[in-house]
Amino acid sequence: MDSVGNKSLRHMWDELADTYGDKTALIFEDKAGNTREFSYSGFNREINRAANFFHALGIRKEDKVAVQMHNCPEFLLCWFGLAKIGAVMVPVNVHYLDSECAYILKKCDVKHVVIEREFLEVYSSLRHEKDLTIETIVVARERECVELDGAVNMTLGLGEQSETLDHVEPLTGDDVAEILFTSGTTSRPKGVVITHYNLVFAGMYTSWQCALRQDDRYLTMMPAFHIDFQCTAALPTFASGATFILLEKYSAHKFWNQICCYRATITECIPFMVRTLMLQPVKPWEKNHCLREVFFYLSLAKQEKDAFVERFNVRFLTSYGMTETIVGIVGDVPGKERRWPSIGKPGFGYEVKIMDEKGAELAPGNVGEICIKGVPGKTLLREYYNAPEATAKLLNADGWLRTGDNGYMDEDGYFYFVDRNLNMIKRSGENISGIEIENILVCHPKIMEAAVVGVPDTIHDEIVKAFVVVKAGETLSAEEVYDYCSAHIAKFKVPGSIEFTDSLPRSCAGKVQKHLLRQKSIAEGCTLVPGERCVAAH
Repeated sequence: MDSVGNKSLRHMWDELADTYGDKTALIFEDKAGNTREFSYSGFNREINRAANFFHALGIRKEDKVAVQMHNCPEFLLCWFGLAKIGAVMVPVNVHYLDSECAYILKKCDVKHVVIEREFLEVYSSLRHEKDLTIETIVVARERECVELDGAVNMTLGLGEQSETLDHVEPLTGDDVAEILFTSGTTSRPKGVVITHYNLVFAGMYTSWQCALRQDDRYLTMMPAFHIDFQCTAALPTFASGATFILLEKYSAHKFWNQICCYRATITECIPFMVRTLMLQPVKPWEKNHCLREVFFYLSLAKQEKDAFVERFNVRFLTSYGMTETIVGIVGDVPGKERRWPSIGKPGFGYEVKIMDEKGAELAPGNVGEICIKGVPGKTLLREYYNAPEATAKLLNADGWLRTGDNGYMDEDGYFYFVDRNLNMIKRSGENISGIEIENILVCHPKIMEAAVVGVPDTIHDEIVKAFVVVKAGETLSAEEVYDYCSAHIAKFKVPGSIEFTDSLPRSCAGKVQKHLLRQKSIAEGCTLVPGERCVAAH
């Protein structure tokens, strides 16, 4: 049975407003601690205002509109307001530089942008580049009385619009709602084409995955321009009639207090958060919370996981996916055993297999590529925008999506993530997972975090290189790290190069950007000489 059919985001929000009325839909806390609240019916009226505002600016169905904003209600108004008139949102990472923004605008032929004041100078400059066609710059989160030279004040514009939708554009689930660009760790970012069906399905799917109820309160600080925020947090919360608590910015100092004060029942977490929260002073009230689930992504050592769970009295709900899969297609299944460090089992609507390089399915226990079968435009991305070759490489002729991730399945059908293909290290004919070594390193009492990459070498194919962040107030030598690793992992996995650093480069979602570490190492020419160790001190 198709539970979505031709439903669009417009249909979804109109139904939510009718069903839940004055129930609180959204609570927003900005970085200064100020809050705003919206009911379901009230927020739908604001979405209608946004839709009317954009239509009055001349934005029409299928027009691409770039949105570059921090977490805020205005981002959601752009997302759903544009969707109501059939326009296509193109989120832009708030950390992007001018050239990265320009690439996305050009790729999607963007004529309209919605931004915050801090980005105005950048877009005013880009407006004059010959390869770009920016017609309208809208600035959000400004007071009504503020005049913006050459730009439109969104706050003022919204206040002039009707609470009912003035223009009802024909929409179906197959219409495109968004083009969300990947992080581009190995090449230029690719635009993932996401339909209304994809997004409505995401709300239904993830609300099932974490058993969301109307009385739940889902708190997140994940960036709004990221798939995790949209399809693992916002949409399932709204689809369930629950309350969405949005923080503008993550603060390790404030976060657990916010969890307790807002009576959050669900939140999401990444390893960086686990580690920074564990550094905070223990508070007598920190177990007095309402959390029943902590959505968890990426990899974490068992020792770290156990310490966090014990300290804060929580449990993890593991989920695995990527922008191209829209949701966490493998995860802990409601009512079933959770088998850490397994990433869980496939959810409804998906098939998952472990395949070799030729596409043959591997038996349980064998490491290969995690491959997923779904329906493009419905349970998977429709395609990469204007990139047919990249789409064909991702989705094979049999409909299987090749994730580029290595993993294996056990005899009971539970899946396990090993590492990204591009992060697998090949040393003297042996395949090594950098994550395995990282999980050993972070269990050292003096190490805060670590990242392991492979660096090309003429003799060994690749050197195993570890970047190590030492805990504040501690001192650690490379020899101590070598000895520690030698006692816990096979000799061929022990890093041949150690570099101490104050921090690791991260993406907007908190993932360590290993490609930057690898590029740095190659540029510095760090090689391993037989019988010697290459050590770089920060």
